[in-house]
Amino acid sequence: MFHKLLSLLSAGAGTAAAEHHDRIQVAVAVLLLEMTHADRNFQPLEVHLVEQLLRDRFGLSVEAADELIAAAEEVRAESFDLQQFTSLINRHFSIEEKLKVMEGLWRLVYADGELDKYEDALARQLTGLLRLSPRQAIDLKIKVLDEIAPDRHSS
Repeated sequence: MFHKLLSLLSAGAGTAAAEHHDRIQVAVAVLLLEMTHADRNFQPLEVHLVEQLLRDRFGLSVEAADELIAAAEEVRAESFDLQQFTSLINRHFSIEEKLKVMEGLWRLVYADGELDKYEDALARQLTGLLRLSPRQAIDLKIKVLDEIAPDRHSS
């Protein structure tokens, strides 16, 4: 399966629509997994959240999401940069879809309740690579923070 996914990621313009869908799923999964590893404190809760985000985004079963995560981990381990994944997302996602990806990234950042400097740096990098403005990223960060800690503004 790993080789199939690598070939999907490197496929040219003649790729069928279904394969584009697979490539995009892998690209999104790699970005989410990269964020889970950013603080070097990979937690089971984060894996569960990645699974849930992928299931919600792509309508996957638990088994399909788990298979995608395993394959994306292999692809992530073999890749040298995130540009190949963000380029694919930029070509095939609308701004609204990219904002949903960024929101999912912020949910992963705050899954453990705190912002690590490496997670913050990766979030900034991905904001630029996804061609989002800093304002859009900050708005999503605030949205996520308000959802997980609605009382934080009252102190």
